[in-house]
Amino acid sequence: MDTIPFAFYGRVSTEDNQDPRSSRNWQITRSRALIESRGGVIVAEFFDIDKSRSIPWPRRPHAAALLAELRNPNRGFDAVVIGEPHRAFYGNQYGLTIPVFEHFGIPLWVPEVGGPIDPNNEAHDLVMSVFGGMSKGERNRIKVRVRSAISAQAQMEGRFLGGRPPYGYRLADAGPHPNPAKAADGKRQHRLELDEFAAAVVAGIFREFLEGHGLYAIAERLTADGVPSPSAHDPERNRHRSGIAWAKSAVRAIITNPRYTGHQVWNRQRKDEVLIDIDDVGLGHTTKLRWNSSEKWVWSDDIVHPPIVSAEDFNAVQELLTGRGGQQTGRRLKTASHPYILRGLIFCGACDRRMQGNWSNEAPYYRCRFPEEYALANRIMHPRNVYVREDMIVPKLDRWLGRLFAPHRVDETLDLLVEAQKIESSEHEGLVLARRLLAECDRKLAQHRAALEAGADPVVVAGWIRDEQAKKVQAEARLRREPARRRRLSRDDLAEAMRTVGDAVRLLGTAEPIRKARLYTKLGVRLTYHPSKQKVLVSSTSDQDSMGETNVSEGGLEPPCPSLGTSTSS
Repeated sequence: MDTIPFAFYGRVSTEDNQDPRSSRNWQITRSRALIESRGGVIVAEFFDIDKSRSIPWPRRPHAAALLAELRNPNRGFDAVVIGEPHRAFYGNQYGLTIPVFEHFGIPLWVPEVGGPIDPNNEAHDLVMSVFGGMSKGERNRIKVRVRSAISAQAQMEGRFLGGRPPYGYRLADAGPHPNPAKAADGKRQHRLELDEFAAAVVAGIFREFLEGHGLYAIAERLTADGVPSPSAHDPERNRHRSGIAWAKSAVRAIITNPRYTGHQVWNRQRKDEVLIDIDDVGLGHTTKLRWNSSEKWVWSDDIVHPPIVSAEDFNAVQELLTGRGGQQTGRRLKTASHPYILRGLIFCGACDRRMQGNWSNEAPYYRCRFPEEYALANRIMHPRNVYVREDMIVPKLDRWLGRLFAPHRVDETLDLLVEAQKIESSEHEGLVLARRLLAECDRKLAQHRAALEAGADPVVVAGWIRDEQAKKVQAEARLRREPARRRRLSRDDLAEAMRTVGDAVRLLGTAEPIRKARLYTKLGVRLTYHPSKQKVLVSSTSDQDSMGETNVSEGGLEPPCPSLGTSTSS
């Protein structure tokens, strides 16, 4: 009997709920039981771990690798076997995938039909479609059960459901986990207890708002008084934030959080699955967090942790906020959606924060409103508004990338990349010193907060805190500006990376906005707009290889439109 080489495909959802090794073993055992009596032997394996079944094959790493290997005439296998189609296909994924196997003449074997699937057999097609529907139904049933259980835990038990505690509270141990299996693993239950210093700040924020002070005025007062912002108060859990000043968004988040009344409140947000591309539904969905109206919130029946404000004061604040044109319970959903090619990729050179997309005069802009969001009572100098138009950047970025990765400039670009690695190595010592300074600032800030709680003069301590926060900001800015140190690559490694990147760059000129945005992301593009120079610095860093950095163009960007230009007013 001739031997038939097979590729095996399998999938396991999460490492938390299932053992990937055990799942892979039983799926491959089931596959071998099907093919070995026919002379089949597995010579290649493709196994996705921690990938939801709802993710289409082209977006699963190993499933995508299998589909790509089908195109390889020297692939090394003549058939594919799936031990559990219920795990491999979801919804209509079978109908979108089997034509690819049929096109390349690769039979797909599954135990449910006792051998290879016949695409022209209606019974086979029905069986596989049923399994896709069952897989989708099982996932939906799990979601309903989980949401129902969490809702009951919040309402009837008032249980703390995880996540970071709200500013004003800290976590306290509440005994063994109620689930016996988790308790046996040493997991504990938690509850909220007051953080006296932060709780007093929260109470003061509610009081000031009820007295008529605005969000920005409250943020200004807190910053001027040297009160650490929520991210500065708990820097270990907020390493992604600078903590240099209070933001009015932080004040708003506090006064709209119902948990300060002592009740557990769940379902303020929900996860919606939305199409990635409405013109290409085969790409599947992505999950987005959205805010629910207060009518959909789930409140605990009883007060389950120490309240900071009364329910009456909380409701009064919501009514006052609504009367000012603010949001009573959450954030309004945007009614219009515009494509932003550089979303998440462009940063402000003055503060190193991501710039926000803004549609104005039928054109996309990016803006940084740091002073409008954060209190000005700090030592950071920043223009009032920073605007830059998208169409001033994208064409020049495409031309720059095209020149950089053009075939006739390969050697020149490789020289730039090699030199960039040398520069990165020489700057590593400065990064080490910045990290040491950051750690020292955190240590001193903790000491100052302890002194404040012990009864030291608040005015003196506030001065100490401001000095240390200023030093910390400088150190954090240095760390954010510099890429993480990576393994230095050989010239051959860089040449191979350039070949892959060059293939993507050649698609930029004709790509649609959504696909162009994905290509920029794959290239690891990061843009930093310097308003004082009106230039953009671009760096390109792939997942594995540092690609160096240089200016987008020799002449820089043209000045923005005067009406929406960079304002230097304070």
